[in-house]
Amino acid sequence: MPLSTVKLLFAVLIVFAPSLSAQSNNAVAPGEFIVEPATIHNLGFEWKISGDDNRNATVAVEYRKTGETIWREALPLLRIGDEKVGRARNFLEYWTPRLFAGSILDVEEATIYECRFTMADPDGVTGQTTRQVTVKTRGVPKAYPGGRTLHVYPPDYEGPKQEPSFKGLKEAYYGPGTGDWAPVHERPVQPGDVILVHAGLYKADRMDYVTPYGIPFDGTYVFTIKGTAEKPIVIRGAGDGEAIFDGAGNYRLFDVMGADYNYFENLTIRNTDIAFYAGLKELIGCSGLVVRNCRLEDVGVGIFNEYEGSKNFYIADNVLLGRDDRNRLIGWSNFGAYKATPLKSYVGIKVYGQGHVICHNYVAFFHDGICISTYGTPPVDPAKQAAAIDIYNNDIFVMVDDFIEADGGVHNIRVARNRGFNAAQHGLSAQPAFGGPVYFYRNVLYSVSPITGGGGALKTGNGSPAGVLIYHNTFIAENSNARGYSNWHYRNNLVLGTNHPNKPVLGNLSFTSYTTLDYNGYRPNPGDKPQFVWKAPANGVLRDYALTTTESQNFRTLAEFQSATGHEAHGLLVDYDIFKNVRPPDPSQPHKVYELGDLDFSLKPNSKAVDAGCRLPNLNDDFTGRAPDLGALEVGKPQPVYGPRR
Repeated sequence: MPLSTVKLLFAVLIVFAPSLSAQSNNAVAPGEFIVEPATIHNLGFEWKISGDDNRNATVAVEYRKTGETIWREALPLLRIGDEKVGRARNFLEYWTPRLFAGSILDVEEATIYECRFTMADPDGVTGQTTRQVTVKTRGVPKAYPGGRTLHVYPPDYEGPKQEPSFKGLKEAYYGPGTGDWAPVHERPVQPGDVILVHAGLYKADRMDYVTPYGIPFDGTYVFTIKGTAEKPIVIRGAGDGEAIFDGAGNYRLFDVMGADYNYFENLTIRNTDIAFYAGLKELIGCSGLVVRNCRLEDVGVGIFNEYEGSKNFYIADNVLLGRDDRNRLIGWSNFGAYKATPLKSYVGIKVYGQGHVICHNYVAFFHDGICISTYGTPPVDPAKQAAAIDIYNNDIFVMVDDFIEADGGVHNIRVARNRGFNAAQHGLSAQPAFGGPVYFYRNVLYSVSPITGGGGALKTGNGSPAGVLIYHNTFIAENSNARGYSNWHYRNNLVLGTNHPNKPVLGNLSFTSYTTLDYNGYRPNPGDKPQFVWKAPANGVLRDYALTTTESQNFRTLAEFQSATGHEAHGLLVDYDIFKNVRPPDPSQPHKVYELGDLDFSLKPNSKAVDAGCRLPNLNDDFTGRAPDLGALEVGKPQPVYGPRR
């Protein structure tokens, strides 16, 4: 490579702005260093700074397991600061503070790592240039082996029982009793206990005053007993058949806002507006929630949390099925042959806080699939900002709006190896991201925004998101974000137009001159309309938030775009023949729902996209050829497991 990794990723394409005077503070001064909560496979860090007005400071990252002698290189931290994040009509205006942030990706679970960070600046570093920390990744949550086992049976069950046994879940959780149900019950469950829910239907008549089996009139199970990370409270299907909790059409079924480290496993939850209500903004929320191997069907919302203090959720290997149209793709705006769909289902999973892991779920038929809570201006306390959140290996199918929304994320939101089929509006969203980095890497998207004339794979919306890294994705969709962003960086992606008559394959507005694009492969749409539409600040200007899409630069060819902007020096043109078996969606059938079928997004071994990428340390070190391949899937490597692992 002619450039070092740091220069390749974050070379600042600027000349000093005329406004910088002799009083400018170009030297960098390191400040507070923050280690974010470790997740199972990722580590996140923030390093505050002052100075560096000309943005040429860097932070190199190395890591190794404790006991190893050789350091491994990771991606450098992303330089953040002075980017404007806002919403329409000035309802929100946030300026990102100066700092570096970033992650060490895809490391081993329950393992101790030494991590070293080295700051450099040609103009000088005032203070400590190196920080070294030791961090341990979390393990996959497990039950406490020394707890009791409590057995729950349906109220109408008459067969043999294992003891101690209880009639219904409320009785096991709060204890048997008389009077006004839960408030006067003794509490038999303790941290470390496992409640085994035996097969059957748990659906009491809420209007039956005499024998409601602990279920109150609103039909909600309210869980308030706190477990711990070492001794969680586990509520698990016993494995002798399906354990079904039917909400009978109520508003919310499981309220876990006050219950730390309660685990729910191997259960079916259905017929309720909200299956798990886990946190309310600025009021209350739980930590350590586990929802694993469950089936949520006929629900308006699967798992919902907007509490900034929540930590360390693990939501894995579930099936979440909403109520929206299964047979045709319909957006929430009046486009195409159908009017906007009614809001039958809102979101599969929505979270805020830190340390959450959302992986290997199948999510279908919602407005949005998996989301960070948009929340608003981030809390002042860094420990309560949306950070260190992992969303990976999920399979998402038929969304009225978007597959995954990192909206509201602040630092180290990692969205990786997900597959999305059929989204009416956009694929991956970051409107807004409050500085970043938000990582979008190795995702596969197909049939995105076929109804509307704009949009596409990525959404900036009206939030002016700042700090997004887009690496190694395969987008069978245009990337035509018209509304603007700051400090975005594209590497090693495949962006293939879908023959849409009105969309350019690339249509972007960058408010910052230090956004970069290189080593990406494009398949333009046929026709005589411009396929590369671009707007960015004038030479010598770091940022310009007065820019609009008017007077954009329009280029018919990649070569014209490369020559005029300096971007995509190593970019190339591709077509669908690079894949083993991929066909574009049919633009004449915008409401069609596509199944995976025989589509194969693997690259043909000798295609143009093979060995055409650049090295991104810690992210593609295992490439198999002369250089990394473009797109989500490397030739010779096994394909990811999307959705539940069973």
